[in-house]
Amino acid sequence: MPIGGFVVHLHPSKAQGGVRRLAAMEGVEVFSNPDDPEVIAVLSTSTSKEMERLVERIEALDFVLSVSLAYLNTEDETLEAEGR
Repeated sequence: MPIGGFVVHLHPSKAQGGVRRLAAMEGVEVFSNPDDPEVIAVLSTSTSKEMERLVERIEALDFVLSVSLAYLNTEDETLEAEGR
């Protein structure tokens, strides 16, 4: 199960609603400060491919200016691929 931490820069005039919409997405946990248009989104998905698709969905939202990877753990997938 991959887990990734992303910095998501929201459009300042849409930040509050954007935080709510991000938090409502399955597999997304949001950490934010009400006065800051940059938030931390922790994504948890079943596969790396699902995470990639979720990031693409977030990037396509009209209130999102950018999405930057800060942390990624795919250890479970690596162990499964190695047969452990």
